[in-house]
Amino acid sequence: MKNIILIGMPGSGKSTLGILLAKKINYGYIDIDSVIVAQEGKLLPELIEELGNEEFLNLEARVNRSLNVRRCVIATGGSAVYRGDIIEKMKENGVVVYLKISYEEVERRLGDLKKRGVVLKKGYTLMDLYKERAPLYEMHADYIVELEDGSVEESAEKIRQTVLSELDDD
Repeated sequence: MKNIILIGMPGSGKSTLGILLAKKINYGYIDIDSVIVAQEGKLLPELIEELGNEEFLNLEARVNRSLNVRRCVIATGGSAVYRGDIIEKMKENGVVVYLKISYEEVERRLGDLKKRGVVLKKGYTLMDLYKERAPLYEMHADYIVELEDGSVEESAEKIRQTVLSELDDD
């Protein structure tokens, strides 16, 4: 059975929807950010501050590369898309679903980016980040699920319906 790999902006719901989706389809659930925190013993903002953006991306890539799982919903970190080779490698055992939300919704959902643990280039605004990442998410996605309206339950069901054929392929 294929993995379902969720990509998208911070605040797009990868973690929350990933848990609900996994329950709906009887899959395991892995949150890459949580794995990094557990392995390193530090919160993401601390790691980004300590390592710098590039080394943090290397760490995130190593964790993503080390996964050897089946039948899991995997919530990637929002910055995983900077290492497209890793996303493409993950596609060997899964499908990539971009949880697309508008810039306005991202802005509404996010608080302080530094406290959130977002990889942000010096001088970048949230809009800069959105404009940079959105095309990368679209490029790597097998499926794009637009999430603007609806409850969390409805959004998880929308994702399930989108990937239903993939679940039956194996």
